Amino acid sequence: MNRITVRVPATSANLGPGFDCLGLALDLWNEFELGEARPGDPGTVVETLGEGAASMPTDGGHLVARTFAAEYKALTGQPAAPFRLVCRNAVPAGSGLGSSSTAVLGGLLLAHAAAGAPQANLYNPDGALLTRAIALEGHGDNVAPALLGGLVIVSSHQASATDPTIHAITHRVRIPALKVVVCVPDFHFLTTTARAAVPTLISRSDAVFNVGRALLVIQALQSEDYGLLNQSMDDRIHEPYRFPVIPGSRMAQDAARTAGAAAVALSGAGPGLIAFGKVNHHAVGAEMVAAFGRSGLTARYWVLDALATGATVSCA
Repeated sequence: MNRITVRVPATSANLGPGFDCLGLALDLWNEFELGEARPGDPGTVVETLGEGAASMPTDGGHLVARTFAAEYKALTGQPAAPFRLVCRNAVPAGSGLGSSSTAVLGGLLLAHAAAGAPQANLYNPDGALLTRAIALEGHGDNVAPALLGGLVIVSSHQASATDPTIHAITHRVRIPALKVVVCVPDFHFLTTTARAAVPTLISRSDAVFNVGRALLVIQALQSEDYGLLNQSMDDRIHEPYRFPVIPGSRMAQDAARTAGAAAVALSGAGPGLIAFGKVNHHAVGAEMVAAFGRSGLTARYWVLDALATGATVSCA
C-alpha cells in the first residue's frame, strides 16, 4: 500500500438562518495519513496527534479507520489489510466546526484513493462520494464545503420513507476573500443534544423569515456588504433554542458585536460562535473569550480565512 495523505478542512454550517443548507470551508485542517501496518503491530493501529489525542480510539474502532475499512470493502469486495493510520488534528471535536465531517470524508477519500478511483471523480458536486458522505455523516452543510471548498448551498433529502438513497443538489457561491473569528468554549455539547433542542415543527412565518434571511446572507457575503449581513444574519429555527443551553454564548455574541463584529452566529450546532466583519479580529476573539470566562467557561479563538478549495488527496 502506498502512503496516502488526505487533508480535510473545518467548516462552519448554518451561518445563522441557513439551517442545514449553508456551509463555509475554513482554513483549519485535519490530516489523515494511511500506510501499511508495521511489523509487530497488533492489527490496525491509529495514532492521533493534536486535538482529541487523549480520547480517540487507537484501533479500527476509530471513525476514520472504520469508515475507510467499510468503504474499501464496498469498493473492492475485499477487506483492507491491517494498516496504520496517523491523524493530525487541528479541528477541535464537538466545537461546531465539522470535526466528524472531516473524519467521515477522510475515511472515504482514503478508501477511494487506496482502491484506485480516479481523483477527478471525487470532487463531483453531484457525485457518489458526496452523497455517500452525506448519508454517513448526516450534515450536508458540513460535508459539502469540506469536500468542495468555498461557500456552499446544499439541499439533500432521502428519496422516500422506504428508500434511503440520498439526493443532493449543491452550488458553490463565489465570494471575495473573507476572514472570520471562531470562538469555541470548553463546553461539552453533543450534536445530538443540539439537534434535540430544535422543535420538529415550525411556523410558516418563521420558515419564510429564515428563507429570506438566508438569501440575504448569501448576497451580503458575495458583495462584502457587512451592513446587509448585520441585518440578515438572524435565525428563528435553531438558534433561539440552542443559545440558552450554551452558557455565556449570548454574552459572547454581544461582546463580539460591541468589539465591532457585523454579525455573529452559532457555528454549526455550537457551542462555537463565528463572527464576521472588517474589524480587529483578534480584539473580537479576545472579547468573546472574556465573555465566556465571565460565565465560568474557558474558551479559545481562531482567526481563519475562508477557503476557496476543499479536501486534498496525495499519494507517495
